[in-house]
Amino acid sequence: MTAYTTQDIRNLALVGHAGAGKTTLCEALLHRAGVLGSPGKVTDGTTAGDYTDEEKEHGHSLFSAVLNADYQGKHINLIDAPGAPDFLGQTLAAMPAVETVAVVVNANAGIEPMTRRLMKRAGERKLCRTIVINKIDQAFNGGAVDLGDLLTNLRQTFGNAVLPVNLPTNNGTGIVDCFKQTDGDSDLGPVAEWHQQIIDQVVEVDEALMELYLEQGEVKPEQLHEPFEKALREGHLIPVCFTAAEPHNGGDSVGIAELLDFIVELLPDPTEGNPRPFVKGEAGNLDLEHEIHADADPTHHVIAHVFNVRMDPYKGKLACFRVHQGTVKKDTQLFIDDAREGESKKPFKVGHLFKLQGAHSEEIDHAVPGDICAIAKVDDIHFDAVLHDSHDEDNLHLRPLRMPQPMAGVAIEPAKRGDEQKIADALTKLQEEDPTFHVTRDGTTHETVIHGLGDLHLRVLLEKLQKRYHVEVETHPPKVAYRETIQAKAEGHHRHKKQTGGAGQFGEVYLRVEPLERGAGFEFSDDTFGGSIPKPLIPAIEKGVRAALLQGYVAGFPLQDLKVSVHDGKHHPVDSKEIAFVTAGKRAFLDAVSKAKPTLLEPMVEVEVNAPASYMGDLTADLSTRRGRVSGTDMLPGDMMSLHATVPLAELTTYNSQLRSMTGGTGSYTMELSHYEPAPHTVQEKVAAEYQPAQEQD
Repeated sequence: MTAYTTQDIRNLALVGHAGAGKTTLCEALLHRAGVLGSPGKVTDGTTAGDYTDEEKEHGHSLFSAVLNADYQGKHINLIDAPGAPDFLGQTLAAMPAVETVAVVVNANAGIEPMTRRLMKRAGERKLCRTIVINKIDQAFNGGAVDLGDLLTNLRQTFGNAVLPVNLPTNNGTGIVDCFKQTDGDSDLGPVAEWHQQIIDQVVEVDEALMELYLEQGEVKPEQLHEPFEKALREGHLIPVCFTAAEPHNGGDSVGIAELLDFIVELLPDPTEGNPRPFVKGEAGNLDLEHEIHADADPTHHVIAHVFNVRMDPYKGKLACFRVHQGTVKKDTQLFIDDAREGESKKPFKVGHLFKLQGAHSEEIDHAVPGDICAIAKVDDIHFDAVLHDSHDEDNLHLRPLRMPQPMAGVAIEPAKRGDEQKIADALTKLQEEDPTFHVTRDGTTHETVIHGLGDLHLRVLLEKLQKRYHVEVETHPPKVAYRETIQAKAEGHHRHKKQTGGAGQFGEVYLRVEPLERGAGFEFSDDTFGGSIPKPLIPAIEKGVRAALLQGYVAGFPLQDLKVSVHDGKHHPVDSKEIAFVTAGKRAFLDAVSKAKPTLLEPMVEVEVNAPASYMGDLTADLSTRRGRVSGTDMLPGDMMSLHATVPLAELTTYNSQLRSMTGGTGSYTMELSHYEPAPHTVQEKVAAEYQPAQEQD
């Protein structure tokens, strides 16, 4: 592999809605750069990016793939990210590894739901953004979207910072540069007009260059590099490139060479992009007010971040990481800093260091700041870990990513007796690979529930259980994850007294409860005075209260958004043991809750439904019957509309099939947890009634 420096690296994540052609675009880029003799095809299962059995079977990306190429003396790291909403977690996890996010848009479909979500998320992380309009050949061959209208829609949706750096010509069969050139015409109008717009946009971030531009009427291309990078960093410019990655009618790919030139000439290297935000602190107590930025200096201490973990059948656990500072070499000793409680920071030695090309790997001697590589067979390493080689970087973490909440769930149980441990081990490995896959064990219903972002997500995970780990499970719908809270202040009291012949148990607790604002969680306060309860016994009361929180009161769901204040009590010098105050605290709390107007909270989700405009009336009416509140609609290209609503999660258990039926398969939707709010009285009665038999049985 060619030697390169940090300044030679370009890191780029290709993201976008499913079907935009990201994997095919990667194949075309690798082929043009000389990495592949011929580009693979998604339909044939021969691409470098979609290399897993699951991806070949489903025909699209399900996981992020790390690829790389050397081109014109530069080293390009590409991350091909999945576009289905069910695999959004994989895409978001890749963002901290790159300086630039390229949002790929299908020219024949226009702006789709994931386009907007990913543009917003990349902007929130202060990443440089560019838009690649792919499949332009389809737009000129009876496509549903006009390229001129699409560009206008992109600018209306994402702002006037969206400007093309090149343009299609000859009905999408060619590309002309409009950043450096002024001559000629394009399918979207005179090149000079677009050149003028983008130069005006770039020089706005540099006052000195602006003055020179106004005086002379032009600036040299070499004068534009630094302000171009600054405009990208500040979100003042979102460049647009045009491509047709898949050859049409036996012809060549369009715009691939121009896109590669754009990547190496104009996109930022790791020293030019906005630095990734690190913070310090112990688990659950991060100092989010003060960011720490790594220095892309190869001589400094190592700081690296793990953004992807996968279970390789030959190499074991394979962790992909981005080096942010220092140089990682073979035999380097590194520490794993993470937010997991109870784990010591044990060093490990880098035995093998790899560059990845999809499923294939090449061993390397070292990795410089900005590079993306992988290590294998380190059992303690995990997603989002920070790797470092000095205690100066202890307790360093990447600013937490805002991952979508896994709202779809299915309860599972072994199909064969004795497979419980095999299933538990397999689920643990699947969780390590996927930051949006959660497993919970419901102590009330005794259900093991796997949670994902949608039906497809869960289906793929179940397929992995069967095909990769050879375990069979049976599934059924789980209970909705309700919560409970209180609506008023109240006092509670309990005296626990037990005599068994020898030393007894005694503890008496007086406490009060009060509601907190929604989402505040739980607070515990010791307001005792005068030694009514010895201070060493206060944690026992909190332990009992927390146990009661988990068991709930109305219907067995966890209590939240409340404060508990212990203000009085009694103790015995001999019989007051910890267990006595655990019991007294728990029962005093339940006594208070019974008087505090306990209520059931139901999860509410933000839903975005995209479908042809002709179905909007029926869809709005259907959501209303599901107790949904429609907040607005947006017009989309191609006679499509986007409907936004807040809906109880319990009403959406069958929505996927219902939407397909209502729209003839043309509708799609995404949902994300919004908040919890009190459930209607009828819902509370029904859920509480279902809980009573189990409660009485216990």
